[in-house]
Amino acid sequence: MPNTLKLGIPKGSLQQATTELFSQAGWTINSQSRNYFPSIDDSEINCSLVRSQEMGPYIAQGVLDAGLTGQDWIAETESDVEIISNLVYSKASDQPCRWVLIVDGDSDIQCIEDLEGKRISTELVEYTKRYLKERNISAQVDFSWGATEAKVVEGLADAAVEITETGSTIRAHGLRIVCDILHTHTIFVANKLSLQNPWKKRKIEEIALLLESALIAREKVLLKMNVSSENIEKLISQLPSLQAPTINKLYGEDWLAVETVVDKNKVREIIPSLKAAGAEGILEFELRKMVK
Repeated sequence: MPNTLKLGIPKGSLQQATTELFSQAGWTINSQSRNYFPSIDDSEINCSLVRSQEMGPYIAQGVLDAGLTGQDWIAETESDVEIISNLVYSKASDQPCRWVLIVDGDSDIQCIEDLEGKRISTELVEYTKRYLKERNISAQVDFSWGATEAKVVEGLADAAVEITETGSTIRAHGLRIVCDILHTHTIFVANKLSLQNPWKKRKIEEIALLLESALIAREKVLLKMNVSSENIEKLISQLPSLQAPTINKLYGEDWLAVETVVDKNKVREIIPSLKAAGAEGILEFELRKMVK
């Protein structure tokens, strides 16, 4: 019987981003709206769509060998899994995804200690209970099936613990962030017994390597350009590089071809300075993968 890795793909908000990341890493995942078992162009992998909240327990119990989920849901379920890789899908925002304590704008709750004797609504029930217990705060924590912010607005709860990135939606509802409870990001986790199987361990590590290389590549670009020999030192002084730029002599001319990898967010600053240093024919290329 051929070796097969049982891989969990997060269903919901992370699903599309995960599918796109796997595509960049080299795998095509196809799923239909009512199909919980997406196809993948790798005969050694079987995929299952699983809610992020359930991923940890399924992997810990061995129902799945590995999968992607939020660090917050591993913390919530206290699942005994091995973290293989931290995967930050996007660095577009300076703020990480975070669970925050929110209250009505006019609430007298100003700090975490003010929750004593209060009612809190959240999906992150168990983690919130542990968080409060560690600080010797006694409060009622209720599970929220959704619309958590509305429960504070409507007076059904004194406070809520909710996930946000920028906090703009929270402020739009007239609510106030008191403090951060937990910062979170996507992680690739595996069953500990699966990692004792040499074949599964190798397959899991290969997936992690390619996912990580795809994410690194999203933040980098390849620059190519030509420059005369007399201007090469001036150009190099303007050129940041991962290690050192690659330089080749152009055939039959006193010109050099230069290429290097730079941070994508620095390109708009770098290209004008390269042009001023004598570079010509400057080209910018998107990268698919970058293995460090």
